[in-house]
Amino acid sequence: MSTTSSRSAILFAVCMAHFLMPFMMSAVGIALPDMGREFSASAMQLGLVETTYVLSASIFLLAMGRFGDIHGRRKIFQLGILVFTLIGGLISQAWSIEAVIALRFLQGMGGAMVMATTMAIVVSTFPPNERGKALGIAIASVYAGISCGPFFGGMLVSAFGWRSLFYLVLPLGLITFVVTRLKMQEEWAEAKGEPFDWAGLLIYGPSILLLIAGVSNLSKGWWAWGLLLASNLGLALFIWWESRNRYPILNVALLRDNRTFALSNLAALFNYAATFGVTFFLSLYLQYVKGMGPYQAGTVLITQPIMQTLFSPFCGRLSDRVPAGMVATSGMALCAVGLAVAAGLSADSSLLMVILLLVLLGAGFALFSSPNVSIIMGSVEPRYLGIASGLNSSMRTLGMMTSMMIITLIFSYLMHGQPVTAETQPAFLSSMRLALLIFCGLCVIGIGCSFGRVQRTQ
Repeated sequence: MSTTSSRSAILFAVCMAHFLMPFMMSAVGIALPDMGREFSASAMQLGLVETTYVLSASIFLLAMGRFGDIHGRRKIFQLGILVFTLIGGLISQAWSIEAVIALRFLQGMGGAMVMATTMAIVVSTFPPNERGKALGIAIASVYAGISCGPFFGGMLVSAFGWRSLFYLVLPLGLITFVVTRLKMQEEWAEAKGEPFDWAGLLIYGPSILLLIAGVSNLSKGWWAWGLLLASNLGLALFIWWESRNRYPILNVALLRDNRTFALSNLAALFNYAATFGVTFFLSLYLQYVKGMGPYQAGTVLITQPIMQTLFSPFCGRLSDRVPAGMVATSGMALCAVGLAVAAGLSADSSLLMVILLLVLLGAGFALFSSPNVSIIMGSVEPRYLGIASGLNSSMRTLGMMTSMMIITLIFSYLMHGQPVTAETQPAFLSSMRLALLIFCGLCVIGIGCSFGRVQRTQ
């Protein structure tokens, strides 16, 4: 086990990485208009700046978790930080929008290396009685990055231009890399010497590509549904292949035979599917229904990630003392209540009500997230920690895509592709109400998954 000083340094490095990745995700969104003006980029090209990063991370998360198990999590984590940082530096010197898009895909690979190994490193470093607290702090740093991205990113872009965001990656990334080189002396590679499942990756990668392409274009025609069908067939083939492979990138036996592991990952999938779309709807609600500007709306919406940042360490410590399954289930229940309240919003609802439901959702997600990760990582043998970490991150991505697919379908059928205006406000409110009720239902299913494994985690 690591010494106390090295444990603190390792947690610092993980938190720096956890802060940097979502900070860049949320800050780059602020920079897109300036980037578009400089390169005369189309709306679709600007969308690809964000989408290609998410696509790359989604494709490589499982693979990088398995690489960590085989070649060493420290090595993959350090390489990921280096790739993310150096590619960020290259983006700051980008000469065209096409170069930015291509480099963002490579940066997503670096992000996948980091996010697929961080939780496994924390679990391998900290003893069980300190694990929940450490995971809570690590997860809080993710929400801190989400919270700070729009605010500080907006300041940097306004003062120095969009390239300054990517200049910032260099010092933060290099500090993280140096700390890991100096303080992370141990290596964890419990599956060392085992072969890597390249065939599994070649099936999984295109399937995720088709899934994201299909979900992004569902309202544009039948061909998008064809892509979605092809992606599901590809994922079914992937599961079949993995169940018959001795050294898979996704150990299907873990999902089939380990009830706690399977239900905890399903709970995460339903939770992300239920909560990701809330910010999207509330951003539109505050601006188009309540008449706020982007800055005012952003200031209100930051309430939720701030709550998650403040409460995640406490919830992590709580899960060290109280059965983590009970803590996570209560968090999911709070999310369900918050979504039910949000579904009742109307044009006459007060701003105080919006802030209170954001507080409720933030507290619920904090109660759910770190205890659930602790259960997932604690339910597998050390040789599968990389797979568990990669799968947990993949559940987050798939949950987010599910959320956006539901929103796209509802907008397609209730708003018929029309923009949100004063005339279409009733249709927008009906769409928001229906989506949030569906999200609430997903949360209730998630409560069932979370409660179903409580006896196993006591």
